[in-house]
Amino acid sequence: MKWLTRSHVHVDRVACPWLISRFVDNEAEFLFVPKSQVDAVASATGAIPFDAPGVELGHHDGRCSFESIVLKYDLKDPALQCLAQIVHAADVAADIDKDPVARGLEAIASGFSLRYPNDEENLAHQFDVYDALYAWCRLQVAKVQ
Repeated sequence: MKWLTRSHVHVDRVACPWLISRFVDNEAEFLFVPKSQVDAVASATGAIPFDAPGVELGHHDGRCSFESIVLKYDLKDPALQCLAQIVHAADVAADIDKDPVARGLEAIASGFSLRYPNDEENLAHQFDVYDALYAWCRLQVAKVQ
């Protein structure tokens, strides 16, 4: 399936493609367009929009887009819940200090954006970060069980 979001990816727009490709659609194809073109491109291509204003898989009821995808696809993995808290805090400026890992993730996202301004290249490099962070979350969850 095709998935669509705004260009110039940052925390949520990297975390969401990682989540989608790892847990929802392992053959996902991602499109990146200016915010003003999201609705038109979604209509023209049938792509599922995420992390854009007014879309189902966006920010709603205090959730970031990553959390909206976890909810929509009923992903119950406790490590994903842990990761969702980190992504939320890193993505929502007002909540940056609600998770001790959030500032680090936001800094890493900023650094990758500076190194790799091309969205596809940025994702290719940052997916390893999310794989590692997910592994760390699995370890954290296992410690409390």
